[in-house]
Amino acid sequence: MAFPTQRAAGKIALTSMALAVAGAFSTAHAAGQDSAARDDVQQVVVTAQKRAQTMVDVPQSMSVVGGDALEKHQATGFADYLKLVPSLQLVQSTPGEGRLVLRGLDTGGVASTVAVYLDETPFGSSSGLANGAILAGDFDTFDLARVEVLRGPQGALYGASSLGGLVKFVTNAPDFDGFAMRARVGAASVDGGGVSYRTNLVVNTPISNTLAARASVSYQKEPGFIDSIGTAGSDVARDINKARNYGGRMSMLYKPNADFDLRLTAVMQNIATDAPSVVESDPDSLETLYGRPTQSQFVPQMRDIHYRVFNGTANWNLGSASLTSSTSYSTQKQYAREDITHNLSGFIEENLGVPNDLFMGMELEVKKFTQELRLSSNGGGRVDWLGGLYYTDEDAKLAQHYNALVPGTMTPATGLPLLAEIGLGSNYREVAAFTNATIHLNPVYDLDIGGRYSHNKQDARQVGEGALAGAPVDNRAESSEDVFTYAVSLKRKFSERTAVYARAAKGFRPGGPNVLPPEAPPGTPATYDSDSVMSYEAGLKTQTADGRWSLDLSAFHIKWKDIQLLAEVNDYGVNTNGAGATADGVEITAGWRPMRGLRLSANGSWNKARLDGDTSPLVGGFKGDRLPFSPKYTAALLADYRWTIGDTTPAFAGASVRRMAGQYGNFDIDYRAARGHQREIPSYNVVDAYAGLELGNWTVEVFGKNLGNSDGRLSTTSTTANGMFVSPNGAMLTGVIAPRTVGFTLTREY
Repeated sequence: MAFPTQRAAGKIALTSMALAVAGAFSTAHAAGQDSAARDDVQQVVVTAQKRAQTMVDVPQSMSVVGGDALEKHQATGFADYLKLVPSLQLVQSTPGEGRLVLRGLDTGGVASTVAVYLDETPFGSSSGLANGAILAGDFDTFDLARVEVLRGPQGALYGASSLGGLVKFVTNAPDFDGFAMRARVGAASVDGGGVSYRTNLVVNTPISNTLAARASVSYQKEPGFIDSIGTAGSDVARDINKARNYGGRMSMLYKPNADFDLRLTAVMQNIATDAPSVVESDPDSLETLYGRPTQSQFVPQMRDIHYRVFNGTANWNLGSASLTSSTSYSTQKQYAREDITHNLSGFIEENLGVPNDLFMGMELEVKKFTQELRLSSNGGGRVDWLGGLYYTDEDAKLAQHYNALVPGTMTPATGLPLLAEIGLGSNYREVAAFTNATIHLNPVYDLDIGGRYSHNKQDARQVGEGALAGAPVDNRAESSEDVFTYAVSLKRKFSERTAVYARAAKGFRPGGPNVLPPEAPPGTPATYDSDSVMSYEAGLKTQTADGRWSLDLSAFHIKWKDIQLLAEVNDYGVNTNGAGATADGVEITAGWRPMRGLRLSANGSWNKARLDGDTSPLVGGFKGDRLPFSPKYTAALLADYRWTIGDTTPAFAGASVRRMAGQYGNFDIDYRAARGHQREIPSYNVVDAYAGLELGNWTVEVFGKNLGNSDGRLSTTSTTANGMFVSPNGAMLTGVIAPRTVGFTLTREY
């Protein structure tokens, strides 16, 4: 067998939508044929609706980024392939800690609006009690088949916390065709930092006629580019935001006959970082202060995130229908040390008399078991249908502790009482039943109907003590709710490659219990409800038979009700339901092959997502405000060119530019009161390029990312906390994109 690398891509060529753009209409050519020499193009098969379909048959807006495209663009995480997916945004201050936003549906908060799947496994917390919003699973992309991104609510089939959409990582399954191995190494120079390194290896082998195995390992080391400075501006440490991303996948496929297969998969990934990738910025203009990326760090910081995923998926062909069982167990752990010296150590010294540096330690663990069983028709009839049952049991433990140190050291300070020890344990259980049917009304019209009933039950216990925590706390709370979500769409096919559709769909995030503070006043909500969106969408998908042209166009209108927001009671934060929001937008993805070997593509989105009413003062939003990190528009242009040097040496080159228009940072009541408007994040452009040669079994590539050294912003924070400035001189901390990176990779196939 052969891996679908760039060398193989000369034979298994992708059209522009799968290769360079996450497209509405990703397609692939048959093996052994040159893309420019064929007039017929095979369409990529996706599993967006839990059954195999071509993209034109999926009546909603979606994108697919193929594994080959991910490698060409050196895309190892979310931040690298935003340019390939319209309407997908990332709010991030640290690698491994990211909030995904689709179609602008974001108001902050602790529960996710975008679901993440790894094959058949839902990953991450479903509740609002375990920081699920900022811990989206950023899985390594090496040896992926593709990434599928579904825009708009997916509650009918995927359930909780998919009201904005879904990101699904699809891994390559073991192959029975023969032994194959591929090794990849690379290095790059980071502006203002050092050298990054990466290495990858994948091995596929049949073990017998009925058993095959596939295993991959990856390691990536980033040098950091931010320097730590003291309050006087003197150098303390350089490149403090170093990071490492490493792990592997192992998969076994047992297929004794054509009607049954069982796949077992294990995934391990660690993302270890030092300081977060935030820099001190001017709170008004957001320009980087002091002439270079800096932080005023007093205590060395760290983040360590561990993913573990185990899944067994079995498929039985029963004749007219197929039965699928997916059993998963996953854990997500986070260990953190966060420097909070500047905003709290002065308070402690003033009140307790001990000079100190201060940090908050945090440990989070989420254990999640899921079981899904579904039966689906095998097609060929008037109705294609599926129905299923789903169960999940999630346990989460969150602990925070405040620790004082002797200034300038890691030695614990003495003479202080216990400052704060806070723990929150929670359990989330959900049972659901879902169904979907595609009714072929006639040869050109399809009606798609789906629904899902969910019942969830949650309980939580919070304990806390210490001088900063106030009176000792030991509180319990519980909640339960029933939710029904649905989706209805009508599709009109003009040909096998052209269709228009209209879709209405509902999605939700689960509500939950509030662990109330001591002596909570009457009327303090003991629970908060689920919030929901109702989305209306219309779109066009079309592609010429030879794949020369392709277009995906969609428009949407979304009403967001009962948004989960924060309130403050007795200095404790609790979840409540507040203002609604409206989002209107347009998305487009287009591809064109004007000549042999050249592929041009473009994608973009326009979005107006705004609040329908005021939020609580703690959140700081007002009616008419744009939702955070929802840019007015984004646009990306991409080009890929393939040719042959002489008669035997394939070559390729490509470039892309992404425009991020102005957007707004997190709601900030203090900034709003002082300036009378939201904090705006300036627009920016990002330019990337790559080129390479295929020399037999070797592929040599060079690449450049952010060649213009753009200073784009990915997150904002408040300038104050607990009445104190977070950073010296009133600076704001903002998350930034990585600076100019230039490097190479070398790949060998065996």
